[in-house]
Amino acid sequence: MKVYLALPISGRSYDDVIRDIHIVKEILERWDYEVLQPMTGKSYLRTELEFKSNGYGNPVSTNHAILSRDKWMVGQCDIFLCDLTYARERVSIGAMMELAWANLLGKHTVVVMQSENNIHRHAFPLEASDVIFETMEDATAYLLKLARGIE
Repeated sequence: MKVYLALPISGRSYDDVIRDIHIVKEILERWDYEVLQPMTGKSYLRTELEFKSNGYGNPVSTNHAILSRDKWMVGQCDIFLCDLTYARERVSIGAMMELAWANLLGKHTVVVMQSENNIHRHAFPLEASDVIFETMEDATAYLLKLARGIE
């Protein structure tokens, strides 16, 4: 099964984003999930201390390229996993777009966010999410059960 891993990127460093992706990716790949994620092929951004929300000139990172490829990857996945635990001060517009696409395409949407003080606690993301967990540990435990058919 394919999982698309969404997470806030703008305002964060390359190292922080990649670290968070690799932690989850390593867990999911142990259970034979194929992980799609928005930083694939973007190691040239490794010097970014704080990602901006638009305006990159590399062909892989133009505004249109980012939107199109992320939408395509969401369309390819079976499960949409979105980690919003790092979003405290700014809404992740990208992650919200991806969640909307996943919901519209009938993907199983699994979201991780705190029950209080998460800026994404709004009717739309709450209703577009099939399952919401407070921690990534709970979300990955759930995905293990899905992968193994455990009750």
